[in-house]
Order: sequence, then C-alpha cells, then structure tokens
Amino acid sequence: MALVDVNIKVPMEMAVYLEPSSQVTELERNALLLYPYILRQVISHGRAAEILGIHKNELIDIYDKLGFSYLDLIMDDLDMELKAYRKLKAKEDMV
Repeated sequence: MALVDVNIKVPMEMAVYLEPSSQVTELERNALLLYPYILRQVISHGRAAEILGIHKNELIDIYDKLGFSYLDLIMDDLDMELKAYRKLKAKEDMV
C-alpha cells in the first residue's frame, strides 16, 4: 500500500495525540478518518478496508472495539450479511 503525508490543521493541544505510537494506533486513526464517509455512505466498509489494506471483517472489528456498531440492518439484511461472512470465513479457514 502506497502512503502519502497529508497536512491537516488541528488544535495545538490535539497534535500530541495524532502521533501514532504503534501500527495499531495508526490503523485506528486512519479508520476513524474514513468513518464519516462510511456513515454518509460515500464509501462502503469494504472500500474503506480496501483503502486501509485490511479485510472488511478486520475493519468492522476495529469499529466495534471503538464503539461503532456495524449492525444497523434489518433482520433480512443481517441474515444475508451473516451468510456471506460465514461463507468467506469458511474459505479463509480452508487456506
């Protein structure tokens, strides 16, 4: 994945918190920067995961740990998502 430096303006007191202390915090920060676009349905969870270079289920786990729920679906949609997830997970387990 190609990386680029981007300058953003933030309050001075916030700058200290933007220095990633590990790859995990950097990934979380970048995931949080993409979240508003997911929320506004500009991009999907899958596309955001693609941008971050991770699997969709990993991104969903990150958001879940941070308190952002993925499951705002009706039951029929949820059933379809779970079936698709289980199918993909079974394929991953076979590899």
